[in-house]
Amino acid sequence: MQNAPTSSLVGEEYEVEVGPVAHGGHCIARTAENQVLFVRHTLPGEKIIAKVTEGDTDSRFLRADAVRILEPSKDRVEAPCPYAGPGMCGGCDWQHAKPGAQRRLKGEVIAEQLQRLAGLTPEEAGWDGTVMPADGDKLPPGEVPAWRTRVQYTVDADGRAGLRKHRSHDVQPIDHCLIAASGVSELGVEKREWPQLAAVEAITATGSNDRQVILTPKPGGRLPLVELDKPVSVLRVEEHDGGVHRVHGRAFVRERADDRTYRVGSGGFWQVHPQAANTLVRAVMQGLLPRKNDTALDLYCGVGLFAGAIGQRIGEKGAVLGIESGKRAVEDARHNLKDLDRVRIEQGKVDQVLPRTGITECDLIVLDPPRAGAGKQVVKHLSGLGARKIAYVACDPAALARDLAYFAEGGYKVRTLRAFDLFPMTHHVECVAILEPAAKAL
Repeated sequence: MQNAPTSSLVGEEYEVEVGPVAHGGHCIARTAENQVLFVRHTLPGEKIIAKVTEGDTDSRFLRADAVRILEPSKDRVEAPCPYAGPGMCGGCDWQHAKPGAQRRLKGEVIAEQLQRLAGLTPEEAGWDGTVMPADGDKLPPGEVPAWRTRVQYTVDADGRAGLRKHRSHDVQPIDHCLIAASGVSELGVEKREWPQLAAVEAITATGSNDRQVILTPKPGGRLPLVELDKPVSVLRVEEHDGGVHRVHGRAFVRERADDRTYRVGSGGFWQVHPQAANTLVRAVMQGLLPRKNDTALDLYCGVGLFAGAIGQRIGEKGAVLGIESGKRAVEDARHNLKDLDRVRIEQGKVDQVLPRTGITECDLIVLDPPRAGAGKQVVKHLSGLGARKIAYVACDPAALARDLAYFAEGGYKVRTLRAFDLFPMTHHVECVAILEPAAKAL
């Protein structure tokens, strides 16, 4: 007997009751045929009409948008952004939810990931279940914090700057991004045409008046003359090597955190929310409590944010080793920390450089890995160094939970966990976990 041929379900509509939130900015529902739907633009408990955007009759799950709300949640608000909604900009996930509800949903995702991937309850993780807003972000429903200091605009075929639609290369032209920081909005990128360009990234520093645009030409395209509403440095992405090179102005922006100035060059990584760097340094330092003469590791150290914070607190006889893979970030970190001779920065991948250092023990470790996490081998290595405390900074709760499970295998227990809403209106959330040897934590 032959199986029925697979057929696309894109465009099909289902009336469903929405279940819990899931990691990724959507909620879970099921069709009458018991097929799982991951639905955007809805909230738990709502009754909706869901329209399938991806999937077929054989798919393990379907993706869908809530196109009509039959019974709304009490947490629903009218999306403040005119570009938020089915088929439009994919930059935000929760414009339709009250700010407090957004933080509660993020907390539910963290709790679910901890339980499923690490076998931890919030109590066992030393977490009170709350997701804290950044200073100044606690706004009433209908108001949106303008927090995004780096915005990556995509340019459409007509030269208009916009943002990508969800899971698509299609461009949603916009005239203003509500979550863009004022320093980005003041540049006026959306008002201008960008012929021969594929992308424009706009950056505004929080520790200075520095502003920067990074232009990516289309293949064979030429750079336009850049005239924006505020003074700005211009960089370009080279077609032949993908490198970022200065056209005019500074090749870096100056950021400020923990009473230090940090140079961040060529579009290098820096926390996007204006309050994020200070918020995370404070949480990490409160968790680690560095002492005089401590030895410490700062892994995936970027331009040296945590290495600098620890280096200022451990006295002249302490020592910090930072490891970072990005060549330009390492140059910046060495420049930023040149006044701290107790801090050394090595370039390379953590899993390759760390074993070569010959380090067999240290007092403190801080790691801020990319979204995929540190992974089993790195965690195993770190667990063998006997650190008194480990601070794990995570932008992805699933990766955090996986790595916490690996740390548990290596004899480390989570002492405290804190969560911060440093990406309002999106599903992203930042966590800081403090770990100690399990024997000590008993």
